[in-house]
Amino acid sequence: AVVSTQSTGELVERLTATSEDVRLAGLGARDSLRLEAGLCLYGNDIDETTTPVEGALMWTIGKRRRAARDFPGANIIMDQFAAKPKQGRRRVGLIVEKAPARPHYPVLNTEGKVIGEITSGSPSPCTGKNIAMAYVDNEYTKNGTQVQVQVRKKKYVASKVAMPFVPTQYYNPPKN
Repeated sequence: AVVSTQSTGELVERLTATSEDVRLAGLGARDSLRLEAGLCLYGNDIDETTTPVEGALMWTIGKRRRAARDFPGANIIMDQFAAKPKQGRRRVGLIVEKAPARPHYPVLNTEGKVIGEITSGSPSPCTGKNIAMAYVDNEYTKNGTQVQVQVRKKKYVASKVAMPFVPTQYYNPPKN
């Protein structure tokens, strides 16, 4: 149903009055939930220069379409996917010790060389840890790999982890 502009205030009041568990939430809540689920925000984590391989988004291209190569950029994307390149970049999840990582902070290897950049980062309400997504050189994409994140002038230890940071519990309707 569509709610008219004049009725939105009443709708909000009725929804929040039904339970103490129902509260208003803003973009910060949306962003932390998105990050905990390992989902990309266009303009931060992906843009028109990011391939599904780099963005760890191959799950968005179905098997039939992969086999048929019938989507825009299919030859480049499928060749990149098949090559599993050692060079290039990949979107990864990081848990950062002590300090929250923010977009554009550099990611460094243990020797201090810049190997990537944070695209999204925040303290995670669900895990109680500082989580971040970043693009790093392909050689640093194995779970457990230790890296560093430079927050202002200090370097903090970070570990590459699998995403999502919080297991998803999406509703799957029963199949008929």
